[in-house]
Order: sequence, then structure tokens, then C-alpha cells
Amino acid sequence: MVNSDVLTVSQTAEYLQICDKTVRRLISKGDLLASKVGNSWRIKKSDVDFYLKKNCNSTKEDKCDE
Repeated sequence: MVNSDVLTVSQTAEYLQICDKTVRRLISKGDLLASKVGNSWRIKKSDVDFYLKKNCNSTKEDKCDE
């Protein structure tokens, strides 16, 4: 059974509409939480959503929740 709450680097890049290299850079900088499984990174979707919310530039917090 596949857990859709855990994403690969490629799936995360697709979700964020950025390239894989940028996802790896965010992980390396510590901006995006990830776990190393063998030679691959795995990212919880909830951590991606937290990253997006944390980096929201809206002046109203409720706008970032949408």
C-alpha cells in the first residue's frame, strides 16, 4: 500500500511546481524537513504544506491558510 502523505523529491517538486534541484537545495539548507531513506529523500506532505505556510508573504495570516 502506497502512502500518499510521503513524497519523493520529484513528487515534491511537481507539487511545488519547481525543479528537483531546488527541492534538494531547500532540504540541504534545512528549510524543508525531509528524511533520508537509503539514498533517497522522503518528504511528508504536511511538511511541504508547513513550508508553504511559513513562507507566505501575505500580511493577513488567514490568507495563508487557503
